[in-house]
Amino acid sequence: SGKSTLLKLLNALIFPQRGEYLYMGSKIEEKVFKDREFRRKFRREVVLLFQNPDVMLFNPTVYDELAFSLRQLGMEEGLVRERVLYWADRFELTPHLKRPPFELSTGQKQKLCLACLLVLEPEVLLLDEPTAHLDPKTTGWFVDLLWELPCTTVTSTHNLSLAGELGSRLVVLGEDHGIVYDGGVEEFLRDRERLLRAGLLHRHRGKGDWHLHSF
Repeated sequence: SGKSTLLKLLNALIFPQRGEYLYMGSKIEEKVFKDREFRRKFRREVVLLFQNPDVMLFNPTVYDELAFSLRQLGMEEGLVRERVLYWADRFELTPHLKRPPFELSTGQKQKLCLACLLVLEPEVLLLDEPTAHLDPKTTGWFVDLLWELPCTTVTSTHNLSLAGELGSRLVVLGEDHGIVYDGGVEEFLRDRERLLRAGLLHRHRGKGDWHLHSF
């Protein structure tokens, strides 16, 4: 339905062919990223967690992954270390700081990728299927963490129960990439007709009961 593409647009990894959108009063288009100061500000403030953690990891150690973006911004190494150690502790990654990221479990990699974004203290956090590789216990920890964060969070997910826990506003995209619904989460989940139109509810053959999908 285009959810991942939408997040890439919001993160300015790609740009729209039609329409426009603003961030802090600035129209997001290719030419504004030629301004070095705007580019640095935007890349620090608006961050994207990809669905597949392997595409985000490339440094020799977990510590270097956490420090990479801060070093790119020119932060003094003492402050880099302070922030890295804080988030490593918060995400239970301290025992792994000297390990190569590829040796971590998939869930640990997902935690590391999120921590790599949060070290920047972003204003907007974009999440593409963030719990896809997490077990139930880690998913619960993740949801609790997101509620504590002071930034705006935009989550792309097929999991309606997760959407119900995380969001105050729900936007549902249809198969034609158009907006099927934009409003409160609970209101949508209570509306059988809307759920049917969105392809999220159907009656099982032979059972007669309605089933809400969370893929």
